[in-house]
Amino acid sequence: MIMSPRVLVLAGGLSHERDVSLRSGRRVADALRDSGCLVSIRDVDASLVTGLKARDVDVVWPLLHGANGEDGAIRDVLDLLGIPYVGSDARACRMTWDKPVAKALAQAAGLRTPDSVALPHSTFRELGARTMLDAIVRRLGLPLVVKPARGGSAQGVSVVRAADDLPRAMVDCFAYGEVALIEQHVSGVEIAVTVLDTKEGPLALPAVEIVADSGVYDYDARYTAGATEFFCPARLADDARDAAVTAALTAHDAFRLRHLSRTDLILDAEGRVWFLEVNVAPGMTETSLLPQSITAAGRTPADAYREIVEIALGAEHRVETGA
Repeated sequence: MIMSPRVLVLAGGLSHERDVSLRSGRRVADALRDSGCLVSIRDVDASLVTGLKARDVDVVWPLLHGANGEDGAIRDVLDLLGIPYVGSDARACRMTWDKPVAKALAQAAGLRTPDSVALPHSTFRELGARTMLDAIVRRLGLPLVVKPARGGSAQGVSVVRAADDLPRAMVDCFAYGEVALIEQHVSGVEIAVTVLDTKEGPLALPAVEIVADSGVYDYDARYTAGATEFFCPARLADDARDAAVTAALTAHDAFRLRHLSRTDLILDAEGRVWFLEVNVAPGMTETSLLPQSITAAGRTPADAYREIVEIALGAEHRVETGA
């Protein structure tokens, strides 16, 4: 007989991605209930630590997107309290949350990533915005991608194809963070590869190919039903598929991630795989990529999430019943 793990799903928070977090939390909670877990959902507030100290849960699943959810802070608190949780530890979260740091680590692990520069808002104020923008275009060329150095769900992200559009993109980016990451734009097929830890080790699930109607996989394209077409498994040749899988597994290992991760990649016209970023708390909504990969792998979210919970607990929660 399988006991019913008591799982607390943390969803909400105060980041720009609060709504996405709430939707992810509800979907995961429903799937876990289908798997036989006892599930409760709560937001993050001043009473959280007191509630956790009561130890009326076996494991916590943080589904907090954005700041305070993916920057390692909540994981540090859970470690201090000695409470098991789903997902990567605080150290790994901090490395992936900071995109310039993540790019450097990815390069060190042998992954190809677009050339870029990271500049804080203060640099533009002190050195002159026009001078800095001209230097960026001369150095990196066009088109460019401008994004907050910390953040998710493509909020504050712009694709810049003309130099005159760069100032507006920078303003939009700084609305979501103090540091902007400006990257060379790589054209190609956008794909995402999920890695799940299983009882047999890390497993890469079928890649998802992303085709946004607008041509840009922005916030609206991610969370508006029908705004993006997905192909899972992705329409890739065998060698390209294998390269994408290798890149995702490399990132999962290099960043010392655990339980689950999603690596976002671009496959260019020459068949080269480019690392964009890796996510420690990927979306779990009805339009998110990770659940699609689970289904394409022939599993149900309920089964996959239950196994993740058991791994996070370090045991299978099985007890024998006797006559």
